[in-house]
Amino acid sequence: MKIILLGAPGAGKGTQAQYICEQLNIAFISTGDMLRAAIRSESSLGKKVKTILDEGRLVSDEIMIDLIKDRIAKHDCKHGFLLDGFPRTVRQAEALLEQKVHIDYVIEIYVDDEEVIKRITGRRVHPDSGRIYHVVYHPPKKMDKDDQTGEPLIQRDDDKEETVRKRLEVYHAQTAPLIDYYQMLLQCEPELAAKFVRVDGNRSMEEVRVQIHNVIADTKKPQ
Repeated sequence: MKIILLGAPGAGKGTQAQYICEQLNIAFISTGDMLRAAIRSESSLGKKVKTILDEGRLVSDEIMIDLIKDRIAKHDCKHGFLLDGFPRTVRQAEALLEQKVHIDYVIEIYVDDEEVIKRITGRRVHPDSGRIYHVVYHPPKKMDKDDQTGEPLIQRDDDKEETVRKRLEVYHAQTAPLIDYYQMLLQCEPELAAKFVRVDGNRSMEEVRVQIHNVIADTKKPQ
């Protein structure tokens, strides 16, 4: 089973990806992890990636496609994989098709923008330990104080509203065409297309998991 998982920052992709991979016994492929692994390998491609990131530039579609080709050829992907963070553009999606990588499901965890902002901007962190709280969903015993040390909690720059809104703008600009692409492919070339499924990520983690479980259960039924 080969799955692409889409979702905005704060949609809960990490938690649900772990569940899907455990249920289907498939490899989890995160582009962030993949880039770090490429750099550690010190291969020619890894060195190129390091230079690009050190210079603060975005890794091109061509390099990402090469990295994905190398990654999905590894033994742990023999029975399938889940892609988190790839494709991010229609060009990347087209490249998978050109390489004859058949994707079975594209699952989007959809969360309203205001809910994403509420989830992310409410995070508070204890810098030394990395313990994470949330002002609504998991508040500390004392406001803005770590439960164990009593030291001040902080809001990371990435979690501030202005930054979150910018990240959402980028996500929508990249993902809306991608969703349109997969839906168009399903209509025009169904034999090549992945099944597109949208689950409601505004619900609780457990309810989202049930929705995804129902999708997975369908994949396990004999055809």
